[in-house]
Amino acid sequence: MPHKNTILLILIFIFSFNSFSQRKKKIQKVTIEKTTYNNLSWRNIGPFRGGRSVASCGLIQKDNVFYMGSTGGGVWKSEDYGISWNNISDGFFKTGTVGAISVSESDKNIVVVGMGEHAARGVMTSMGDGVYMSTDSGKTWKHKGLESTFHISDIIIHPENPKIIFVSAQGSQYGPSKDRGVFKTINGGITWKKVLYVNQNVGASSISMDMRNPRIIYASMWEHSRTPWQIRSGGKNSGIYKSSDGGENWIKLKTGLPKEFGKSGVSVSRANSNLVYTILEAEGSKSGLYKSVNGGKDWKLVNNQRINITRSWYYMEVFADPQDENVVYVLNAPVMKSIDGGKTFKKLETPHGDNHHLWINPKNNNIMINSNDGGANITTDKGISWSSQKNQPTSQFYRVIADSQTPYHVYGGQQDNSAIGIKNRTYGGGISWKDWYSVAGCESAFLAFDDTDPEIIYGGCYQGIIERWDRETGVSKQIKEYPELSLGNLPKNFKYRFNWNAPILTSPQNSNIIYHAGNVVFKSVDKGNTWEIISGDLTRNEKNKHGEGGAPYTNEAAGGENYNTIMSLAISKKDGNEIWAGTDDGLIHLTRNGGKEWTNITPKGLKPGIINSIDLSEFKKGKAYIAVMRYKFMDMKPYIYKTEDYGTNWKLISNGIEGENNFVRVVRADKRIRGILYAGTEMGFFVSKNDGEIWEKVQLNLPVVPINDLYIKNNDLIAATAGRSFWVLDNLSPLQEKEVPKEPKIMTENKVKRFIGGYIEKSIKKNLGQNPMPGIEIDYFIPEGFDTLDVKISIFKNDIVIRKFENKKDTIKFKTWQGGPPKQKYLEPKYGFNRFNWDLRREPFKGVDNVFVYGSYSSGIAAPGNYDIKMNIGDKVYENSFFVEPDPNFDFELSEYLEQEELLLSIEKNIRNLNLAVSKARNIKLQFENQIKKMADKKEFFDLIKMGEEIINKINKWEQKLIQPKQKTFQDVINFQNKLNAEFIYLHEYVNSLEPTITSGAKDRFIDLDNNFKMIMKTFKNDILGSIDDYNNEFKIREIPAIILQN
Repeated sequence: MPHKNTILLILIFIFSFNSFSQRKKKIQKVTIEKTTYNNLSWRNIGPFRGGRSVASCGLIQKDNVFYMGSTGGGVWKSEDYGISWNNISDGFFKTGTVGAISVSESDKNIVVVGMGEHAARGVMTSMGDGVYMSTDSGKTWKHKGLESTFHISDIIIHPENPKIIFVSAQGSQYGPSKDRGVFKTINGGITWKKVLYVNQNVGASSISMDMRNPRIIYASMWEHSRTPWQIRSGGKNSGIYKSSDGGENWIKLKTGLPKEFGKSGVSVSRANSNLVYTILEAEGSKSGLYKSVNGGKDWKLVNNQRINITRSWYYMEVFADPQDENVVYVLNAPVMKSIDGGKTFKKLETPHGDNHHLWINPKNNNIMINSNDGGANITTDKGISWSSQKNQPTSQFYRVIADSQTPYHVYGGQQDNSAIGIKNRTYGGGISWKDWYSVAGCESAFLAFDDTDPEIIYGGCYQGIIERWDRETGVSKQIKEYPELSLGNLPKNFKYRFNWNAPILTSPQNSNIIYHAGNVVFKSVDKGNTWEIISGDLTRNEKNKHGEGGAPYTNEAAGGENYNTIMSLAISKKDGNEIWAGTDDGLIHLTRNGGKEWTNITPKGLKPGIINSIDLSEFKKGKAYIAVMRYKFMDMKPYIYKTEDYGTNWKLISNGIEGENNFVRVVRADKRIRGILYAGTEMGFFVSKNDGEIWEKVQLNLPVVPINDLYIKNNDLIAATAGRSFWVLDNLSPLQEKEVPKEPKIMTENKVKRFIGGYIEKSIKKNLGQNPMPGIEIDYFIPEGFDTLDVKISIFKNDIVIRKFENKKDTIKFKTWQGGPPKQKYLEPKYGFNRFNWDLRREPFKGVDNVFVYGSYSSGIAAPGNYDIKMNIGDKVYENSFFVEPDPNFDFELSEYLEQEELLLSIEKNIRNLNLAVSKARNIKLQFENQIKKMADKKEFFDLIKMGEEIINKINKWEQKLIQPKQKTFQDVINFQNKLNAEFIYLHEYVNSLEPTITSGAKDRFIDLDNNFKMIMKTFKNDILGSIDDYNNEFKIREIPAIILQN
């Protein structure tokens, strides 16, 4: 069968419902039909505020072209100095986080990308899958191996031979690996050779090539590892290495360098090959910028300012100016610049504080591109000014929640920026920077509020900070339970330990009640002024894991390494005393009496991991779903568990979630249909229609990006991504069909708000989040055998067709012109679910050939009320209905909407009749012109010719009262007098506003225009049609032949 795509899965049930003990059952075959969704798509609502970038570069051949690698968001390209950016990796890359990017200096078409960011964070960091290469400037890409390197820090392409490429691989953060060190290819990535390797815990954090003599290469080797509670950065195996034979052999450089050190970066000057810099982390005063003036033989510490070496594991980036040997940049928070060879530094202002990469044009050092925690920005004047970061939809969000305003606002904490609220849609053409705003909390925020009245918003920040934000005043107040300064201190000395992303919830029963979680659960009934502890320590409380977050040289105590903390909370909507808590060390607890007693309900055999989401069933008490992440233990398998008895028994339900390293970050249950589940993973989006028994990937147009959280609002699904901002899947109806229909079916939401906003199809090019198409989404299913039949869908009000759509196109070729009608919309039915949009408008107006219209061909917006919809396929009819609700932002009576609709219909009737009359008159005129041509040069027809010419002249004068044929462009409406058609269209748009009240002026104007139109049409009937009758009678009297032969 051409359309039926079935997947046969063999499920081996190894978990009993009665216990979590492993007992094999018989093999059961389950067949699912893979569902096709046509025109169902996610939309990116923004914000267009850049997320973290650690890799970027430009072209030496074209100053205006730059590439940016985003963490989670793939590769982006600008061809206008950063005014706009376009993603060029979607559809090609299997992972989204970029660690390095480089363009060949000898062939501008060759771009090489290394995946997996090298700023090895404990939170919001994703692994990569090796190297990708483009040979056509980013139009297409091919994977080039090194899949298991996970985190790539640098890529260097030979300046003369682009087939020679070096890759510095840091390797896995959370475990030993042989896939790290420096790799080399001499055939463009067909094969790779590991040319520098120390051991399984030492990766390459930086490489630098002498572009004057590319046989000389320097590499920084970094001994490092991570656990969930600590970053170890440094040891005796770290070092600076040099090769003088193109990477075949290496020597460790020692003279003048510390014997042991941590992370380092290295850069050889293009202006002076003997000059080499390294910025390194070491014990005490040994940290700093080292300089060699003899090609690495000897080193000298030239600067050890703390501003250059703080938080070393996150930075340690140094870049020698390619044209001025005295200029060197060190990147940290902030960028520091020296013009005296590193002796002294001054701050170089950049749009964001945390800086990770700098590319300097080797032929013009005024031009640079900087990558930082807010995206990438370009300068053409050595950093005096920079391009904007408000044109990059690459934000990273931890969580997502939405309120009940119209339109609803979406909230989340953006990593490296602030927590924000953003409108889901607008009345304008798209969602701009004016439509988002900062709220409570910071980058790591959970957010909570009364969703029906979100005037007070609670937001979190690292180390347990929690704020209360007042929408009216815009003022925040900190309300942390025990306001100790935790930054820089050890968790073992804290009174309470908090996760970087500590949960905050309001009670579903009473939004005045707030919950906040550290290692215990807190409750407040007075907006956070006072707090009550309602649990003991719900974590494993492993004292040996509460020490320094960084070692051996640099402590890390921002909060990302706090361990044994509560990571997720869930409160039952049915019973406010039922609270579930999940920790970052793999425990789940439940209270059913408001915190008086807690029970450990952790699935038996579950190893330590992050309980990242808990979702409670809307349909059955005691039923819950959890997502567990174990990537910090190098276990990348997907873990989703389900319980139906308050955690007494659990079942693993991850079958069908496939893909390398594709662990699950979040699971959510549908709020309308029992048994439908949604999962966000490290690399995609999955749906289960049988309560988790089998999962199917339904990526649609969603880019490959980690999905941190999902939230359902008004039957829309909102995704918080780690690198591509917020995305919304409007109207889940097709996904809520549990079984593939056998018969055609038409579906709509039962109720739709009359919210009419603008729509720009490619809004991303205008740096705007995308609005949904105005109106209502209509979904219909076409089964096998019906996909070759004609389909017609009609919208009815009071049994009258007001709009119809069909797939059968007109036989007459579509024609338009400047100021002419837009192309007609047709259905495109295919096998599977199909979606199209009705914009809540009646049939559009038809135009008059080559007549410019300054205005819209769209008819009026349908009034609130009941509507029916019918789908005709062959000789069968399928029906549904829906109700259009008034926009709640406007307070008007239904009678006002109906009065508006009545006037609009009257105006539309006149517009249609006017256009039709002009078209008919033009047809009559054409017949006269053709007849006159036939009678030309025949004296016996002279009086008839004159009679016909007079009629043509009458038609022309009559027509000029209705239309203005001299107008050809929108400026012409100023140059030439507008006529009746333009006046009617202007009045139509005047009346057709979202506020339905009819002004007295509109009523008066319609009466005047209507009377004028009637008089003009009366002239046509009495004068022109009368003259035509006289002409026709004269024709009959003379018995003129139908065919007149020309001389």
